[in-house]
Amino acid sequence: MKIHIIEMPLDFGGNRHGSDMGPSAIRLAGLKQRLETLSHEAVTSFSPIAVSSQEYEQPGRSDAKYLAQISESCCLLAARTEEAVVAGEFPLVLGGDHSIALGSIAGVSAACKKKNQRLGVLYVDAHGDFNTNETSPSGNIHGMCLAASCGYGLKQLTDLYQPGVKVSPENVCYVGLRDIDLEEKKLMKTAGVTAFTMSDIDRMGFSSVLKKVSVFFKSRVDAVHVSFDMDVIDPMFAPGVGIPLPGGLNYREALLLMEEMASTGLVCSAEIVEVNPVLDVRNQTARMAVELMARLLGDTIY
Repeated sequence: MKIHIIEMPLDFGGNRHGSDMGPSAIRLAGLKQRLETLSHEAVTSFSPIAVSSQEYEQPGRSDAKYLAQISESCCLLAARTEEAVVAGEFPLVLGGDHSIALGSIAGVSAACKKKNQRLGVLYVDAHGDFNTNETSPSGNIHGMCLAASCGYGLKQLTDLYQPGVKVSPENVCYVGLRDIDLEEKKLMKTAGVTAFTMSDIDRMGFSSVLKKVSVFFKSRVDAVHVSFDMDVIDPMFAPGVGIPLPGGLNYREALLLMEEMASTGLVCSAEIVEVNPVLDVRNQTARMAVELMARLLGDTIY
């Protein structure tokens, strides 16, 4: 398979900075070499999208900080992602904070519309990212990106790259949620997304959740975009993330989830976000990101 690696060092979406260095950390952890061992071809192994430094920019409106800068950067990412999917390549986007999902989902959505395919999104995250500027306690856009992709929130975000909804909420599935704002939770339920929280995993068992996730996508979509936030993993295993929270997935569960998604044959694109080398220990979170992408792209133990 031809893998189009896109580095997106965008760090405007949240309060804690350092995730702009995530793409280089993942690259240095050996991503290209790991993919080559799986007989993949890294079509564009170094293609960073130019993003200005957050420290030299003004946040603008308080309810949607750095809206202009994020919108501009994500439109560039959307174009690059759409081009890769249309060409039959697999876009693998390295973040950056999770606001980059605005661009990657918009690009994949545009490509799927051209191909007459129904798009689904697997959102692996401790957080819902389903706030709008009216419900967000912080005004940080990394907490609004999936809501906007589903058509909720500021027009500048919902109509980013192309007007209209990028993915139907009924085709969105979360895994690993454990920190959701009150108003955000209400909007998620109104929208009709499917969510498997850490409590669901504890009650049902992870293997049962994996089966439900697989059936969910196979029954309703033709293509799946995987959006993986490293903070879904317990900080015991992944300390170098934007918002570390205890009680997350363990290393084996995260790897198994990626294997299960690979086995569906539906995954057409992916992004991995919120690797923060400033908070990491000997680059272990970036190395874990490489292993996760390897499993999603066909690696197995035996």
